[in-house]
Amino acid sequence: MTNIPQQTVFSQDIFSKPVSVSFSKDHLSSDGGSILLKAVDQKLSITRTVAETFVDRRQPEKVHHEILDLTRQRIFSLASGYPDCNDAERLKQDPVLKFMCDRDPITGEDLGSQPTLSRFENSATRFQLLDLSTRLTKKVLRHQQKRRRGKRRPKRIFIDLDPTHDPTHGQQQRTFFNDYYDTWCYLPLIVTISFDKEGRKYPAVAVLRPGNAGAMVGTLSILKRLVPLIRGLFPSAQLYFRADGAYCNPKLLDWLEEESIYYTIPMGSNAVLKRISDPWMDLVRQATHIHGKSVTIHQEDYYQAGTWSHPRRLAYKAEVLVKGSDHRDNARYTITNLPNNFSAAGVFRFYYGHCDMENTIKEFKHDLDIGRTSCTSFLANQLRVLWSLAAYILMQALQERIIDKNLSRATMGTLRERLFKIAVRVKVSTRQVTFLFTTHYPWQGTWLACARSVGAVPG
Repeated sequence: MTNIPQQTVFSQDIFSKPVSVSFSKDHLSSDGGSILLKAVDQKLSITRTVAETFVDRRQPEKVHHEILDLTRQRIFSLASGYPDCNDAERLKQDPVLKFMCDRDPITGEDLGSQPTLSRFENSATRFQLLDLSTRLTKKVLRHQQKRRRGKRRPKRIFIDLDPTHDPTHGQQQRTFFNDYYDTWCYLPLIVTISFDKEGRKYPAVAVLRPGNAGAMVGTLSILKRLVPLIRGLFPSAQLYFRADGAYCNPKLLDWLEEESIYYTIPMGSNAVLKRISDPWMDLVRQATHIHGKSVTIHQEDYYQAGTWSHPRRLAYKAEVLVKGSDHRDNARYTITNLPNNFSAAGVFRFYYGHCDMENTIKEFKHDLDIGRTSCTSFLANQLRVLWSLAAYILMQALQERIIDKNLSRATMGTLRERLFKIAVRVKVSTRQVTFLFTTHYPWQGTWLACARSVGAVPG
């Protein structure tokens, strides 16, 4: 890289005038706006909470980078769009990242290198990771409790659970071939909570699982830790659970009923369910033939699978979808213990609130790189998943403070692009650190409003 000429000229054949391009030796950064993350972290103490999980067993006289420094470097880098440890080699001198890690942006020591960060990630133990996962869950719940202090207490809290697949391409531990996804992979499990009629889901748990893990692997143990934490902070709220059809498991259903948690979980079709819905499907087909458009009828019954201890309420819809000349049957079934004031149609509307989990997982995968699990060690990869969760919590806490309605509902990637990716010149004097942004930055008002919401004051 050092042999590449540091100046380039575009000829007049390309532009109207010759264009000379060189790299400035001034203290510049492309991520000036990400100091908002530091301000949010100062209020929530996410990085400090994460760092306190780990015990530093290194020889003190040889330590150049404290655990807290490495934690902040890793989480802030990930939130800023640099998910790989290899990015550390390019960013360890970045003045903004150094400043966010409490170092002088100009004269401060360089941040941790890729080998240093990798050694740190590979030092994590199973018990530390379990402790860290619990700490992050508590942070999310306590933050939401604090936000609602002095307001009407939530009456309903929804727990949504969904797995996703994380393809693997190396020699990672516990990666297996998954027939459903037709690839070697891990199967991370994401759990979110949401409140009353709010549309926003708050990720509270992220667990890495082997690629051949069945739906119930880890599910009950996660819920048995999560539910008491929720009830301890929101004792008057009724809990609701939603998941996809793979979780229609008698052990899970029995446990949810014992805990007085309302649930709705879809079921795959079988011969008995078809017999129940067939009369209504015949009626719907006739109506579709007459009217030439899609028709849906919601009904309910009781159903008991062979492995169940008792019958359960079945809500189903008989539906035929019409698209042009194509008529397609679309019968759907759900098992629920929702109270009777939820009609069969209401049960389905309740379950549709689970569908947004797909967008949350997309943000984790595409914006927070939860799939960057390229370490050989399974535990190190679990830590990387928790890095993504911590970064998501920070960015979501910032998003809660945004007044701009469009940006307050934007993806984490859009949030990063508009608020963090700002060219900045950094200056340091004996009295203060000055960040000089361009006046042409199009989101000045939004950024300044965010800054004031996290503690800045007009100059």
